[in-house]
Amino acid sequence: MSEANKIPALLNKKRIYLAILFGLILVGILYWREMSENTASFDSLTWSGLSFLFLVGGLVMMAFRDLAYMVRIRLLTENQLSWKQSFHTIMLWEFASALSPGVVGGSAVAIFILQKEKITLGQSTALVLITLIFDNLFYILFIPLVFLFTPLSTLFPDELIYFSSFGLQAFWIGYGVILLITIILLYSVFINARFITWVIKMIYKLPFLRSKKKKGLHFIKEIELARVNYRKKSFRFWTSVLATTIWSWISRFLVINFVLAAFLTLNFPEHLTVLARQLIMWLAMLVTPTPGGSGMAELAFSAMLGDYIALAGISTIALALIWRTLSYYPYLIIGSLLLPRWLKKK
Repeated sequence: MSEANKIPALLNKKRIYLAILFGLILVGILYWREMSENTASFDSLTWSGLSFLFLVGGLVMMAFRDLAYMVRIRLLTENQLSWKQSFHTIMLWEFASALSPGVVGGSAVAIFILQKEKITLGQSTALVLITLIFDNLFYILFIPLVFLFTPLSTLFPDELIYFSSFGLQAFWIGYGVILLITIILLYSVFINARFITWVIKMIYKLPFLRSKKKKGLHFIKEIELARVNYRKKSFRFWTSVLATTIWSWISRFLVINFVLAAFLTLNFPEHLTVLARQLIMWLAMLVTPTPGGSGMAELAFSAMLGDYIALAGISTIALALIWRTLSYYPYLIIGSLLLPRWLKKK
């Protein structure tokens, strides 16, 4: 490389390093601010070798969750994505989700990421819709099991039992909305794509997109091709997708179980109750308007699990912050490291 060409390359590298440094500093400031405001709450914790071991177990559960997502995305792309590409896609997808309100998520960014990994726009859109369908299916299938095998008196802490009637009404309304959305998506992706094509046509009728009408029609054709391709898949294929979805969600929920086990003594039925309560927590986090469910996540954690934690004389805030340290902040760090380099390459 000539000296003239080396200068722009060096400048690009400096920009990448500056972007990474800025991202890490921002994450550090956010984390320090949250921790410094609650320093006293950590005085209630008694640390031991087992505590650190269980917290490492929590991190392993997060890794298992991301591995499940990688396996699923490779299944849905028929291995068009390598393991490295799958890792980048999932990490950047989670990074976008961590920065987006719970009600929005990182789906739109995920479509962009998949496009840049050479997956067509139509296939990317269909893939993201299918992941939404299966994530919702996990919730739809497991919620009835929770209410079937877990008494209300166990599912809700004593402090919330007086509000359980109103809370259940709101909960079942939320459940009904998710069920309705899932039925619409299932119908649109696997039976009749008219709803999706109608939405796309309406979008491309907007004044600033009318000149892109041909692209819109091409997009509709890609969606149809992806839909036809997915409809041909075998029962075994879809059970594999469902299995990886269940694997990812159970791994995600077990993080809290490991955090509690690090400082509390819970028996097996109590751990099952903690898992059941997390399905209620998830709905609260899903509808929150804050990035990554911040604020609502800690509030839901304290409300749903505070009875177990209070018995041990431990601060719920401290355990909530440890849980978020394992399950939220790593994606901000990894995303800050990956995004500048990935954008430069793509």
